[in-house]
Amino acid sequence: MTPEKPSLFQIWWLAIRPRTLPAAASGVLMGSALAWRDGLFQLLPALAALFVALLLQIGSNVANDVYDFERGADTAGRHGPLRVTQAGLLSPAQVKRGMWVIFGLAALCGLYLASVRGWTVILIGAAAIISAIAYTGGPFPLGYYGLGDLFVFIFFGLAAVAGTYYVQVGSVSAAAWWMAIPVGLIITAILVVNNLRDIENDRAAGKHTLAVMMGEKATRVEYVTCLAIAYFLLPVLVVMKIIPVTALLAWLSLPIALKSTRTVFTQRGRPLNAALAGTGQTALVYSLLFWAGILFM
Repeated sequence: MTPEKPSLFQIWWLAIRPRTLPAAASGVLMGSALAWRDGLFQLLPALAALFVALLLQIGSNVANDVYDFERGADTAGRHGPLRVTQAGLLSPAQVKRGMWVIFGLAALCGLYLASVRGWTVILIGAAAIISAIAYTGGPFPLGYYGLGDLFVFIFFGLAAVAGTYYVQVGSVSAAAWWMAIPVGLIITAILVVNNLRDIENDRAAGKHTLAVMMGEKATRVEYVTCLAIAYFLLPVLVVMKIIPVTALLAWLSLPIALKSTRTVFTQRGRPLNAALAGTGQTALVYSLLFWAGILFM
């Protein structure tokens, strides 16, 4: 019996990759937690920042779907989740139209934030959209030249945490800058797992990710280094009196991180999808527990 073709909604649900979205929210949660701690939390700018982060992640996912296909990096032999363009569920033109709609919605949310905090927000938002497209698209795709890790750290760490704090407060505290580092590193670790999983496929396609350039062993070291810094930075910041001791509650997310780390060091290929999901969960739970610690101070 011929399997039933998924509905248009189901196809787009696959394209946006909803399992990646909790990690995208973690930077906004961290920035909002710090604004809350300072008594300056504002709900509407926080929600707008959350929508922007989610839409940028969705737009980036959709862009990667079509541009990796066009560059030959997505084949039937890849180990990751189904890509709708490669599977023939949507045409490249359809996916690109959807991508622009998504980025357009992100820009609309950004215009509201710009009305609250000025033109600086427009510059940051435009840079984020351009980088999301340029990760796999355009004449110099960042992910194909080993720059994906750096740009993920910048936009999902520094820009997300500090930017969320800024749109609520109008300035960026030392704590916001410092806490952007662990969030950025954990989210970068998600990309590290992704590239480790796809290392052979990417190498064959000429996609020179940092994992391809460094090799499997060094990529695993990069992964554990990102997580180790994210956790060991917390007590340092407590000693420096930048964050309260109750923020160490974020350490309760460590078991999730350790489980993913074991998978990264013992598995290859498709089984690494479990570590990919686990690292995303680590990012979200880390930020949520940090905020819980702030509430208890």
